[in-house]
Amino acid sequence: MKEVSTFCRICEPSCGLVARVEDGELVGVRADTAHPVTKGFACHKGLAGLDLHRDPDRLDHPLRRRPDGGFEAISWDVAIAEIAERIRAVQSRHGTKAFASYVGNPSAFNALAAPAVGSFLGQLGVRKNFGSGTQDCANKFAGAEAVYGTSTCHPIPDFDHTDFLLVLGSNPRVSHMSFVSIADPMAAIRGIRDRGGRVVYVGPHAIESARAGEMFLVQPDTDVYLLAAMIEEIVASGRVDQQLVTEHASGFEGLAEIVGAYPAERVARVVGTSAEAIRRLARDFADAPSASATLSTGVNMGRQGTTAYWLMQMLVFLTGNLDRRGGNRYARGFYPAAPRSGRTDPAKHFFDSEWGRIRRIRGALPGNLLADAIRSEADPIRAMFVVSGNPVLSVGGEAAMREALDALELLVVVDLYPNATAERADYVLPAADGFERADLNLCGLGLQAQPFVQVCDAAVEPRADRKPEWWIFGRLEQALGLDSVLDAVDSSSLHRMLDTGDAAPLFGRLDHMLRSTGHTAAEIARAPSGTLVLPPLEPGHFYDEVIQTGDGRVACDPPVFHAEGAISRMATIFASLSAEPEGRLKLISKREPSMHNSWLQNLPKVRGRHREPRLWLHPDDAARLSVSEGDRVRARNAFGEIEVAVALDAGLAKGVVAMPHGGGFAVSPRLRVAAERPGENVNRLLPHGPGSFEPLSGQAFMTGIPVEIEPVAD
Repeated sequence: MKEVSTFCRICEPSCGLVARVEDGELVGVRADTAHPVTKGFACHKGLAGLDLHRDPDRLDHPLRRRPDGGFEAISWDVAIAEIAERIRAVQSRHGTKAFASYVGNPSAFNALAAPAVGSFLGQLGVRKNFGSGTQDCANKFAGAEAVYGTSTCHPIPDFDHTDFLLVLGSNPRVSHMSFVSIADPMAAIRGIRDRGGRVVYVGPHAIESARAGEMFLVQPDTDVYLLAAMIEEIVASGRVDQQLVTEHASGFEGLAEIVGAYPAERVARVVGTSAEAIRRLARDFADAPSASATLSTGVNMGRQGTTAYWLMQMLVFLTGNLDRRGGNRYARGFYPAAPRSGRTDPAKHFFDSEWGRIRRIRGALPGNLLADAIRSEADPIRAMFVVSGNPVLSVGGEAAMREALDALELLVVVDLYPNATAERADYVLPAADGFERADLNLCGLGLQAQPFVQVCDAAVEPRADRKPEWWIFGRLEQALGLDSVLDAVDSSSLHRMLDTGDAAPLFGRLDHMLRSTGHTAAEIARAPSGTLVLPPLEPGHFYDEVIQTGDGRVACDPPVFHAEGAISRMATIFASLSAEPEGRLKLISKREPSMHNSWLQNLPKVRGRHREPRLWLHPDDAARLSVSEGDRVRARNAFGEIEVAVALDAGLAKGVVAMPHGGGFAVSPRLRVAAERPGENVNRLLPHGPGSFEPLSGQAFMTGIPVEIEPVAD
């Protein structure tokens, strides 16, 4: 028996784990109590890694679709040769514009996958790239570009010293936060409260996390008006740090004019609270000795996620809490050049298309346009590569997506599982899991409360025919006569590559990024827990070293917001919300500990006792609809309908209904645990196609969705 240091690949904290290996087999996983940063914290999702590794429903061999619609196992040599041949055929008939990609969330936690996929797509000339980022966080990249001049600047709360933490659209007890990398966020949040500070959660649902703080209930998709009113109150009451504005801001007057249109008295009814409550929250934030804020998917997924993220940054900046102890600080991490690498002028990424004005965000097009792009009359997609993604279930408009994917001449899926998207593929290729590949915790870069870098080798050889993505796409490159990392790597063994030195070409980019630490990836991998702890966050360098705007100032009134209609859209949406009739029900996404997107739903340890997503209602709304706990109802709107069981929750704001994503496994028959009780896919109720995403970022509109609910007759 031996123990191997590794880390979790589920979410951003990258919690340290120890893999127990016996006779070359993974036999156990535990939290790494000796890890210098995560210190023995790991949630049930990360600890379920052993079950994921052993799951008998995992993909173990390359699969090819048979003429009868079923699949048959084939060798890697056959799979690579046939896929390369079909790629050439599509190129010959339609050119490189006929290719596209969709890359899903797990690839963000795989440091070697993105360069490999990017190399393959780039050499093939693929420009139609889509991804899960426009389902959950594209607004933050767009907001950071507009305010700071770079997509890689996201100052995080100083949990250890803040006196006031404002949390919008996040449930850290369940989801462990996003764009904030901290292993045990609730411990840090309780620490704020225990030392006399305040924690205020803003959202339409009294979440579990609010037990360690206060809940400020609002209506869904209205956060932008709450933030605007808070800033208006801070400006009107003379609480702006004028010296900071003079030294480091541009466009303050324009910002003041914009928020001046949304005083607390005007927005209170739309937001769902009182004007006095909004003013008091604003004053308390501004008057705290130090204050910080964070915002997540509950706001990201609204119609104005970028605008809300901009205003959250302004709230922190104008009160003097940016780049200060107890406020929001930039977590430099191991790559000091990250802000420079993300530098861009957002105006350059917008263009006119057959679906109207759209943009690329970090190279990706709006995911909600994928089905439309496949069916485009002018320039259709003919072949597609899906990596670690499941757009059939994760993008709005499931039926349209299935129909579009079936129209492709070639669909290649690389994944751990035969998911709903893989069921429609021509070839399905088995990827290695986190215990079967070398890796580095790249995802938390610039977001860590305590910066550190961890490097690990594969704990075990990949089972059966599973392969890491860099190998898969390297083989395809070789078969197509393209440059390939495999030309310089001896991949006869994929195990302990960092020890043997065979991985040097693979980790060359990462070693370049690590230069400021004075260590290579291989050297860090040999440290205790494979971890190098970096200096803690220190304020004082942000305005001189991090900001990448043309004038080196914080852009309080970004020109792109006016050029692309965001400010006028803010007024239009407000007018629409103001005119809505009383009693309209709106759907939000609900986080549950037993659910995680769509890719862990075949694991009983993760799914837990609530194996099917339910629709949650406030008891008063249920009474008005004449339904009770456990009754089945039909939820419908212009986009689709589902039938689902009801659960009651008095913590919801009235008029709000909530349902977790991660259901819909009736279309994934080979995932036997998930398909046993498949649940409904709530994304069938989401808008899709043109007009279903925020123009500034391509971020899908996924919360605050109007729905109608009626009991299902016995």
